[in-house]
Amino acid sequence: MLQYNPLDCLPAAEDLLEPDNAPVNNELQYSILSLLKAILAFVWADRMDWFFGVYMAIYQHYNQPPIIPDGFLSLGVERFVEEDLRLSYDLYEEERVPIMALEVLFDQLRGEYSTKKQFYTQLEVLYYVIYNPLRRRTPTLTVYRLVNGKYQLQARNPVWLPKIGLGIGCEQGTYQGITREWLYWYNEQGKRLLTPEEQVKVLAERLKSFGVDPDSLV
Repeated sequence: MLQYNPLDCLPAAEDLLEPDNAPVNNELQYSILSLLKAILAFVWADRMDWFFGVYMAIYQHYNQPPIIPDGFLSLGVERFVEEDLRLSYDLYEEERVPIMALEVLFDQLRGEYSTKKQFYTQLEVLYYVIYNPLRRRTPTLTVYRLVNGKYQLQARNPVWLPKIGLGIGCEQGTYQGITREWLYWYNEQGKRLLTPEEQVKVLAERLKSFGVDPDSLV
């Protein structure tokens, strides 16, 4: 007799779709973006003129449909907007186009190299970054810079972004106990900026060198 398991008829996690028929974003995508944001929050702790959005709608106009990049960075805007923070990024209120848009791919394409790229071009987003860690024969990181209304490929890793004052790239590392390739920020010399976890370890080692037990300060 055949054994029937109703769970066999359910879709796998990678088959689940959002209302617009786009695949649901996974935990690793969110972790990659949250790491970039965490590093910025540490490096730019004293700055209040930047905002890094994750899976947030960008509206050109209140009566037009938004576009939702995986991540984006804006400079020259308020870092925090009231205690409830931003619910969306409205260009007609912010009056500042994001300087960078970021897409992280783990499944089929959703217009990252076509419709979204065209949208960011029309919006005049200076840097457009696509990260596809599933690539094996070609670079996982693609960075474009807008030059005379067209995106030009920046074929390096990391890529220095002078208008931001940081570079972006990918390399093997460990974050939240997970060792794999991650996206990181870099300085102009191409040196990777430390994650908050790594900064804590460095501080602990410095304290120990002065004969101070870090655990005694907790």
